Amino acid sequence: MPADPVSPRPLWALMYHSVADPADDPYRVTVSPGRLDRQLRWLRRRGLTGVPMERLLRARAEGRDAGLVGLTFDDGYADFLEAAVPLLKRYGHTATVFVLPGRPGGTNEWDPEGPRKPLLTEDGIRAAADAGMEIGSHGLRHTDLTTADDTLLAADTVHSRALLRTLTGREVTGYCYPYGAVDARAAAAVRAAGYGYACAISPGPLTGRFALPRVHVGERDTGPMLHLKRRLHRWRREPVPAVSHAYVTVASR
Repeated sequence: MPADPVSPRPLWALMYHSVADPADDPYRVTVSPGRLDRQLRWLRRRGLTGVPMERLLRARAEGRDAGLVGLTFDDGYADFLEAAVPLLKRYGHTATVFVLPGRPGGTNEWDPEGPRKPLLTEDGIRAAADAGMEIGSHGLRHTDLTTADDTLLAADTVHSRALLRTLTGREVTGYCYPYGAVDARAAAAVRAAGYGYACAISPGPLTGRFALPRVHVGERDTGPMLHLKRRLHRWRREPVPAVSHAYVTVASR
């Protein structure tokens, strides 16, 4: 397969996790509803629209991604539906939420420190999809794919996608690497499982359709900080390949 063409403009995607009280947050992955409200308003006032990753990549393939920002929420916390979705709707944004179909209604047991937070139930995942949000896979149970054996690697990619397709009745085109950990073997497994793209954090030389970089957003990120992160993004990230129309074929397998 020929290499994807490279766009000179870096694709900007923001990475969120939980939307709740950040007082007890040793990993700094929680944003308060008030802060998220101000961040989403900041995007809107600057003519930027937050969209799911699938929509962003399709727009990039068609040369229509100017003014679009990818919004992603990892781990599938229940507070996404309770706190994030109403705010996203208020400002005309949508997002991708990466969920764990092997832990419906469970908690973030992979975090050794900090409070236990509830995850979306199966009904919650369906409700998020019905609200216009893209549902992507975060694997079955939040496993680092770079340490997984072949059996677990297949289950985390193939089986998690099948579960979500059955659960939502919708195509599942996106995967997000737990912990942002990706290597060539993990990226190949995600591609082979039929996904159209995959999100990481800072994949370096692996940057591409199956290792998309994102910018972490936290409680301390005010408007000026977001502006700075946007300006610096061009220098801190590798250019992201534009998704060719082959994306549609791969994602629909």
